[in-house]
Amino acid sequence: MNKLTNGAVLRSSALTVEELELAQLIVSALNLEVQAEDIDPEAQLYGEGLGLDSIDILELALAVSRAYGIKLRSDDDNNRKIFSSLRSLNQHIRQRR
Repeated sequence: MNKLTNGAVLRSSALTVEELELAQLIVSALNLEVQAEDIDPEAQLYGEGLGLDSIDILELALAVSRAYGIKLRSDDDNNRKIFSSLRSLNQHIRQRR
């Protein structure tokens, strides 16, 4: 599934080790045609930025749950914030582990 037409999302800031690990999970789980290290940790995951849709977010939530052993609920009022960027998702995971 090709999510990016230009093949990369330019980074505005450096990825931490944990963010790179999460970016690799996202790329692998969603079969994205982008290198994990090229993902901007502040770019939006949904819509603009990485270009994920609602089905992608559900698949990502499942992959995160499996990989990190945390539950991400579809009825969580904070989902918009949690999935707003790679950095935000990573922070949520680190707080729950």
